[in-house]
Amino acid sequence: MRIVITLPKLAALSLIAVFGMVISLPTHAGTQLWDFETNHDDWKVANGKWEIEGGVYHVDKGGQAEHSLVGEEDWDNYTIEAKVRLDEGSWAGIAFRAQSEMEYYVYYFNVPSNISELWRHKDGAWNARDNISQPPAVGGVKIANDEWLDVKIVVEGDTFELYLNGEFQSEDQDDAYRTGQVGVWAWETEASFDDFTVYGDNIVDTLAVDPNRKLATTWARLKRTY
Repeated sequence: MRIVITLPKLAALSLIAVFGMVISLPTHAGTQLWDFETNHDDWKVANGKWEIEGGVYHVDKGGQAEHSLVGEEDWDNYTIEAKVRLDEGSWAGIAFRAQSEMEYYVYYFNVPSNISELWRHKDGAWNARDNISQPPAVGGVKIANDEWLDVKIVVEGDTFELYLNGEFQSEDQDDAYRTGQVGVWAWETEASFDDFTVYGDNIVDTLAVDPNRKLATTWARLKRTY
């Protein structure tokens, strides 16, 4: 017997398959997402001129260690996923384990050298800091102006893992800061950030009360996975 699948049936089967994949995706104890389609008052600017512009979080090219932070100081182990674009200039990235406006880690991306850099910032001045590592970009990743980077940082104990565009870049260790906020960061660079997501065991799940944003996050994970 010949079975004919019409377009409506095919669409329905595709939808079932997609939601089957959604159900099978890993879940997290708590997830928070900022898509920057509207203002997000929970972000606190530490340094620089930051604003929502065209659906992204944007900083003008300015001074040293310009950054904006969000989250709780007692967050310990978590994963950050975000999109980062260096619009003009050479250095921008993601801050984590921020104890204060001065004390935090940052992985930032170096355009002219095509490397990532991990620094520990400390109290005293915006440029008071210690270098931890400078891994070269691998896996065919190119750090360039006007190109979005898909960034993932896994923070677990004293170990940090960095991924760019799905490619593992480095594993680094430091135990100076055990907890802290997350954020976005630039150094004399105009930069844009989007779809900033953080998830971990002791993070309050703000997506649970917003089905539309939860669905958007699910679709984003689907696109990254498939």
